[in-house]
Amino acid sequence: MKALRKLLSGLGLTAAAAPATSTTGLRRRRVEAPRNKPRFVIATGLFCAIYLVIGGRLVYLGTQSDPNDTYRSAAGQGPVTRPDLLDRNGEVLATDIKTASLFAEPRRIVDADEATESLLTVLPDLNPKILHARLSSKAGFAWLKRELTPRQQQEIMALGIPGIGFRTEKKRFYPGGPTAAHIVGVTNVDNQGIAGMEKYVDDAGFRDLQQLGFAGNDKLEPVKLSIDLRVQHIVRDELVAAMAKYKAIAAGGLVMDIQTGEIIAMASLPDYDPNFPGDALKKENLNRISAGTFEMGSTFKIFTTAMALDSGLVRYNDVFSTTPFRVAGFTIKEFHGKGRPLSVPEIFEYSSNVGSAREADLVGIEGHKEFLTRMGLLSRIKTELPETAMPTQPKQWKKINSMTIAFGHGVSTTPLQTAVAAAAIVNDGWYVPPTFLPRTKEEADKIKVKVLKDQTSAEMREIFKINGVSGSGKSANPPGYHVGGKTGTAEKVVAGRYSKDMRFNAYVGAFPIEKPRYLVLSIIDEPKKEEGKYAATAGYNAAPMVGNIVRRAATFLDVKPDFGETGKSLLVSY
Repeated sequence: MKALRKLLSGLGLTAAAAPATSTTGLRRRRVEAPRNKPRFVIATGLFCAIYLVIGGRLVYLGTQSDPNDTYRSAAGQGPVTRPDLLDRNGEVLATDIKTASLFAEPRRIVDADEATESLLTVLPDLNPKILHARLSSKAGFAWLKRELTPRQQQEIMALGIPGIGFRTEKKRFYPGGPTAAHIVGVTNVDNQGIAGMEKYVDDAGFRDLQQLGFAGNDKLEPVKLSIDLRVQHIVRDELVAAMAKYKAIAAGGLVMDIQTGEIIAMASLPDYDPNFPGDALKKENLNRISAGTFEMGSTFKIFTTAMALDSGLVRYNDVFSTTPFRVAGFTIKEFHGKGRPLSVPEIFEYSSNVGSAREADLVGIEGHKEFLTRMGLLSRIKTELPETAMPTQPKQWKKINSMTIAFGHGVSTTPLQTAVAAAAIVNDGWYVPPTFLPRTKEEADKIKVKVLKDQTSAEMREIFKINGVSGSGKSANPPGYHVGGKTGTAEKVVAGRYSKDMRFNAYVGAFPIEKPRYLVLSIIDEPKKEEGKYAATAGYNAAPMVGNIVRRAATFLDVKPDFGETGKSLLVSY
């Protein structure tokens, strides 16, 4: 009772004594009302206020997350999965694999010196100063090493360093290595596409899905490309062989479906392994087919001849003088002249510079420029591949410019554009934009553009065939496949002058030339003369490259050999 009174007294309150009960029957006391009611109210309010403050603080702290929680949460969540890239037959070109990346929470590191020394025993390639600075900082999170090997991860886990963690990430894996490097492209350390079709996938919507949070761990539908991995391997293999055989500094090639515009194969050497994306940045690994511009030499006579015939000013059997002549202080002459006038097919077959210049002169400067523009040779080509170059041309076209451009000097364009324009020449005059995605004939018919008369295309196919049978393209014409086309040997510009010893060679061929289905192009940069050969011109190197590709790839392209009546007789005899 005394304790109770003391407690109430401390609160400013007084309690009456409890009624006494005894055997003697004491008188019941009246309970007195609190003498100081306001003090009781104040005390109660004080207690409530304290609890409200404490409760509010707890609520506030509950809404605030640890700065490191973001990284811990991210580490626990699965990384975003990129869609696989497949070839036209379903073969995997690029896919995601899981990998671990190492991070630190520096505020939880007990001893930065010891942690640094321990990690360096497993990851000796890390910079000790940078590593120590990150571990000893006040930051909440710091990356230490991305894309560890399983062994590295296991050894680091065995070290048992507090404040060190792993995040599961996705790394892009390319089963074919360098086989289709310039088409497939690469991703960066964050698994974002930065080149080739990988970048196209991001630009086409995958990046937006990521940013909006719709891209998750679920596997997305794969992206099928137009290329055939089998043909792609053949093209690259032939380029590797040609570079070694002709001691060249670079080479390239492509196979294109003429009717649909699909790129079936495309390669450029030197190349790189996209599993090591740093090599993609090296200057020598440029994609020369779509991102390099070159004077394409005599392959441009394809367009000069077609232009002359399509203009109506020149007929198939017309004959031109090939006598050298001077224009604006320059002499237009032959590389190997025949010493006589040549017909239009002969100008093409014998690769006459003078005859081509005279054809261009008949059409005129404006007509020449308009035709090359119509064929897509003077503007950046439109396709899914991000790496495409802008062609170069004279700022002001003069007569001398038009004449030299007629035989391949004065305009630089990409080999891809040359191939696409040449395909239109033999495809009844229909220009079909190139694509690295599957496209049907019906889809192509909806977007194709008429750039040439039917008759012109038919005459050009015949001219292609003549050159493939008896001209500079003979070595690109394997038995049974009827390849027709045009060689090009361009002298390279060195110190502002054309060099006699350094060449950029090319061959553009179509097959079967009677009704072309595929166009094949090859380029080879600075080839050396093969032992036993007359020269290092395109007929001795670029053309055989195309012939080898056709011979090896025709079966995969569903083109059967045709040996004419002799072949039919042999089949009957069996």
